[in-house]
Amino acid sequence: MSQVAQHVRPDDGPGHGSGRSNTRISSLDIDKAVFPVSALTIVVFVLGALLFPDRATQVFGGIRTWLTTQFDWLFLLTANFVLLFCLLIVISPLGKVRIGGREAVPEYSSVSWFAMLFAASIGIGLMFFGVLEPVQHFLYPPLGINAADPETARALGIAAATFHWGLHGWAIYALVGLTLAFFSYNRGLPLTIRSAFYPLLGDRIWGWAGHLIDTLAVFTTVFGLATSLGLGANQVTGGLNYLFGIPATDLTRVVLIVLITAVATGSVLTGINVGIKRLSELNALLAVLLLVCIIGIGPTLYIWAGFFSGLGSYLTAIVPLSNWVGRQDTAFLHDWTIFYIAWWLSWAPFVGIFIARISRGRTVREFLICVLLLPTLFVLLWMSAFGGIAVHQYLTDGYTGVTDTVSAWIPELALFKMLEPLPLTGLLSVVALVLIVIFFVTSSDSGSLVVATIAAGGNFSVPVGRCLFWCVLEGLVAIALLLGGGLLSLQAAALAAGFPFTLVLIGMALTTWVELRREAL
Repeated sequence: MSQVAQHVRPDDGPGHGSGRSNTRISSLDIDKAVFPVSALTIVVFVLGALLFPDRATQVFGGIRTWLTTQFDWLFLLTANFVLLFCLLIVISPLGKVRIGGREAVPEYSSVSWFAMLFAASIGIGLMFFGVLEPVQHFLYPPLGINAADPETARALGIAAATFHWGLHGWAIYALVGLTLAFFSYNRGLPLTIRSAFYPLLGDRIWGWAGHLIDTLAVFTTVFGLATSLGLGANQVTGGLNYLFGIPATDLTRVVLIVLITAVATGSVLTGINVGIKRLSELNALLAVLLLVCIIGIGPTLYIWAGFFSGLGSYLTAIVPLSNWVGRQDTAFLHDWTIFYIAWWLSWAPFVGIFIARISRGRTVREFLICVLLLPTLFVLLWMSAFGGIAVHQYLTDGYTGVTDTVSAWIPELALFKMLEPLPLTGLLSVVALVLIVIFFVTSSDSGSLVVATIAAGGNFSVPVGRCLFWCVLEGLVAIALLLGGGLLSLQAAALAAGFPFTLVLIGMALTTWVELRREAL
């Protein structure tokens, strides 16, 4: 951790990883610029949404419609470009560059590395959408596919869900993580977003331009996290009501967010190598055990058949699903695909910094292949198991618990309705509920650490009170969004946060390409 907290700035610019300190600008100077502006603006937003919830609902709805209909091309174009860029790096000689230099060795084992990557990034989303989305796209297939053809619709449903959680999204994470890891470990710059723009801006990254970039990253991260925390709160509340009869009210959601925020605060204060690491490993273990149980007690052969048919459909449909021209399925395109891309973008500063922090010692090729392929295959298997069982229950057993819930749009109950006909339903439902809560905590604690780091100019040694402040503020933003419009407001926040980050990603790709070429010479 000390290597990313030194804030060394080479005197003679990029290309020199000597680590010689330039004390003209300290992390404290950056902290005084980024922290008050971002914190005050977010506090004003929270107060406005809580004091004027009806007006907030209207504003969020308008933002969501405007962004999805007017800028669908920008979101998809950015995601396509980033994926192709990452694949180009993988097959090029630049992939042999090692993060941290030729002698660097990984700080974490591959298992711990992947566990932290997985738990901090997509856990809550998979629990919320793992059943919901394959069933939704099975009932209402995209790309003009006829729902009357159940096998084609089933494969496309799994493929469409994997498309939203697969290569395109992970490429966004991979680019940000690779860029920040390289500039931190190979160029001696702070582990924060502004560092990626040193080749373009030079010493101006320590001025207002850099402050603007990091402030945008703070906004993006806080609202992206709040979206996930809001979804998690909805699902836990729905699960508590379904299993134990606890009222699914706004008060329950607020109390839940407060309790989870308190636990997350305790975790983040113990540091990345204690609370965050251990919770992430526990989370990954529970997720794998739940997945194995579902495959074992469900229609196993059907699930594996769905995995391979879904993989084939994913590879076949990835190009048409990546296109925005002449699409007739505009509801799917705008309500699902564009929202997802914006959501990935809004999480990119958080996950990018987090995986950069834990990825020293790996080659660029190893980093990109692992970050792109392993999570995508895991997502495909998850969707095939959870979503595939729900479709099997409908087609073979005539069970309509999940399909009726999805059609009535009660998304937080889809998972629990799928578990209902299975053996050990009570135990599995409780395990799922616990898993959601732990995912909730790991996302919140990791996110708070990263936000505090960005606001402090890349300094991981931020004061305890500052971490506490960001934990609490993230919870308040989630509460404000839930009370100010619910799921639609959460989606609007993700879209608004991800939109300006498209330009940041393009700039990162440019600087990364230039500096990797220089490093490889």
